[in-house]
Amino acid sequence: MNKAMKFILCFTSIAVIATLVTTFEVFYFGESSKPKKSDCIIVLGCQVYGTTPSPFLAWRTEHALKLYKEGYGKYIIVSGGKGQGENISEAEAMKRYLISKGMEASKILVEDKSASTMANLINSKAIMDQKGLKTAIIVSNKYHLKRASLMAKQQNINGSYSGVFVTPYKHHEFIGYIREIPALIKYYLVKLL
Repeated sequence: MNKAMKFILCFTSIAVIATLVTTFEVFYFGESSKPKKSDCIIVLGCQVYGTTPSPFLAWRTEHALKLYKEGYGKYIIVSGGKGQGENISEAEAMKRYLISKGMEASKILVEDKSASTMANLINSKAIMDQKGLKTAIIVSNKYHLKRASLMAKQQNINGSYSGVFVTPYKHHEFIGYIREIPALIKYYLVKLL
């Protein structure tokens, strides 16, 4: 076997192993994460259709409300800016949703400037610092939690994690898992370089 073939074989083996390990990490973290009683609950943004939360965003927000009602947090930080095709920010859509379900507006903290998961967490941490909140539960889809946890640690957020799996949209969820694997590998590679 010549050197080029050895290199290709070695590279392919490393790529396959990295993909398998990352796949396991994404699935295991999403399934095993459990919320801990915290000062606040951060809901990571997702698409809004005009002024209506997408099913993924509605499920995330509903899950955060459930945790809040069960005493897991004193505040909910709704996090997400206004994206293309959205008439209001993701944070505003979540706030309206929570108020429509009977939550007090004073317990909803709005972060409406971010356009990425990292920005969600940076801006939410700034709100936590302003309010003297030390701990958080981070809510997203299960497939998203592993990468969100790494970013939260980078921002020194003392967090636990709780995810949703939007059952009526299983196909979209599985696509989310597939897309998350290269996204997490990219995150690791950027951190290494």
